[in-house]
Amino acid sequence: MTRNWGRIVTAGVVGTAVMTIVGLYVAPMMGIPRMNPAEMLAGQMGGNMMIGWVGHFMIGVILAVIYSMVAEKLPGAWPVRGAIFSLAPWLMAMVVMMPMMGMPLFGGAMATGVGSLIGHLVYGAVIGAMIGDPARP
Repeated sequence: MTRNWGRIVTAGVVGTAVMTIVGLYVAPMMGIPRMNPAEMLAGQMGGNMMIGWVGHFMIGVILAVIYSMVAEKLPGAWPVRGAIFSLAPWLMAMVVMMPMMGMPLFGGAMATGVGSLIGHLVYGAVIGAMIGDPARP
């Protein structure tokens, strides 16, 4: 199957940007701690924020590519499929990545885990809506 790589990469960038806005600005308005994944990544890569931001957006694009490969196997409308897909990277972030960065499972607090879940669900819904049927030209 051929894929529209431009649409997939764009969806990854936009989905990551929207997720980041949710973590930085929306979460605190909901009483959830401010979350900046790029800052967390930068802290693990020598403190360079530019590297953190590039890494954050690269992960978002890579996940959009992976989503495009499994989207047809998921149930529901395209945004729902994206949200369902986003549960896997969220769980990986909470159970593997956070402990690797010296943080407790699920960020050590329910609010952090739920805030991250909301951000990942938004990311997934955005990439699902933007990519739609990955086989569509």
